[in-house]
Order: sequence, then structure tokens, then C-alpha cells
Amino acid sequence: MNTVQAQLGAVLAAGGPELSRLLQLTEERLAEIAEGSGAALGEHATGTLFAGGKRLRPVLVFLCAAGDGDGRQVAGAVAVELLHMATLVHDDVLDRAELRRGRPTVFARGGRLAATATGDLLFSRAFAELVSTRNEEAIQALSAASSALARGELVQRADAWRGDVTPEHYLERCRLKTASLFEAACRLGALFGDRPGLAAALGRFGERVGLAFQMLDDVLDVSGPTERTGKPRGADLLDGTVTLPLILARRRDPELAALDLRAAASDAAGAAAVCDRIARTGSLEEARRQALAHVAEAKAVLAGLDVPEERRRPLELVADGVVERYA
Repeated sequence: MNTVQAQLGAVLAAGGPELSRLLQLTEERLAEIAEGSGAALGEHATGTLFAGGKRLRPVLVFLCAAGDGDGRQVAGAVAVELLHMATLVHDDVLDRAELRRGRPTVFARGGRLAATATGDLLFSRAFAELVSTRNEEAIQALSAASSALARGELVQRADAWRGDVTPEHYLERCRLKTASLFEAACRLGALFGDRPGLAAALGRFGERVGLAFQMLDDVLDVSGPTERTGKPRGADLLDGTVTLPLILARRRDPELAALDLRAAASDAAGAAAVCDRIARTGSLEEARRQALAHVAEAKAVLAGLDVPEERRRPLELVADGVVERYA
């Protein structure tokens, strides 16, 4: 059993049979949506939705609901997963990525037009799921996350290859591109679990977990290996994405700061060499330390909330699992 499977297994065990049942309903609904989208789009949507995702965001919806499941919770879980998958497909188009989770992307299999259409389909169906709940606040929460994701992508593109990206700017980009959807998942759980008073606080928990998740994902991009990340080592460097390990390493290594990354990391071998140089500065350990601080903040938020123990424990395991993913 790999690390990711072990993490998910621990969360499911702590969440009990109800969590497993709700996740099964989510899988069934995702399959219905993908298969009901026509032959061409359906094939690509199915391949995207069932390419090995951990369903972490749906898990957060159910755990933050802290009550018996109903159709609204499943709709919320399906919506956040569809939105997440849509962004991955569109990211692969922009990055011209060949691999995602170790498998060929929709872009690689079907080309730019097929991938763009698949991402658009997943976006549209995400909001269709939430409309069925007739919960305006939930729709607004997912809409805010969708807008943040789009802004984050534009910020990331504007930052490409730049040498003046600060840690603060990087964190804001992480908040937009990743943490916003974690926050929305937790908010939806509170709303559909009839605990709207906890929506803001649980959203803060989700945001902190999302920040740590992205920061450690960026550490993994540098440390590898490919069989663990499902993409080439240094994939961020290959497309010019400036992440925290690089930002910190540039401050510690003047020669690295002066390096023309566009030329130095123009191919896989060059990117791997730059990754080695980043690692030698000790910046990976510092980035991990900062990510751990966000996990601690998330757990501190959770400790102050009126959340049943049968939900608190698996939520803590989700936060801890972000760290275990790096170990």
C-alpha cells in the first residue's frame, strides 16, 4: 500500500461506514455525469474523473457536514470534485502536459480542443449539481472559488520565469489556485450539514490545509521521484512556475538567483539539475517547515470548534495526511 492509499484508508476508518457510503454515492454520480456526456466527451471525462484522484475535497465536504448524509451533501461533494478536475484539465492544456498522475492527459490523448471542451463540460456540470440544492450561499461559495482559481492561473502565468516573486506573493497565489477550493469544500459541508454558523471557521481550516497541500506539492516537484508524483521531476521549472523552494533557494545561492532558468531548465535533464541545486541550499526543509505551520494553524482552528469527535479525528487525519504525503 502506498502513502496516499494509507492516508485515505486511515481517514475512511476514522470516518466510519457513513463516510464510505457517501463517497460511494459520489463515485456513482460522477460516473453518471461522465457517461451521460456523449461518446467523445464522455470518454475523456471518465478518464479524467477516474484517473486515481484521492477525492480529498469530497471527503472534506462530508466530514465538515458532521451529520447524516443526504442528497445535498453528495451534490456538494460532486460539485467540488468536478470543479477540481476541470481546473486540472485546463491546466494541462496551458502547460501542454503529457502526464497527470502517471497517465496520459486529455491534452495528450485528444489534443487541445478535446481537452478544452472536457474542462468546460466539467465546469458547467459542477454548477448544475449545486443548482439542484437550491442553496444560494453554497452556489456563491463555489462561484467565489471558481473565480479565485481563474485569477490564480492568470497570476501564475504572469509570474512565469520571474526572479522577483516574493514568498508573500507566492502564498497569495497558492490561496487562489488551491486553498480556495479546499475552503469552499469545507463551507459546503457546513451549509449542507445544517451548520451554517461554522461555515466561515471550517472554511479557514480548509484554507490552511489547502495552503500546506500546495506548498508540499511544490516541494515534491523538486524532490521527486516521477513514480511518486506522476509527472517529470521539475515540471514546474519546465513551464516557468516559480515556487517557494526556488524562491528560498535563490536567496541562499546568488549564482542560482542569477541563472537564466528559461535556458537552464529547458529540458528534463536541465530541470533535474536545477532541482538538485535547489535541494542543496536547504530550501526544501524550510518550505516544509512553513507548510507544517499552516497545518498547525488548521488544527488550532478545528480545536476551537464545536465539532463531534467522530468528525474531528478524521479532519485532523486529513490535515496530517498532507504532511505524510511528503514524508
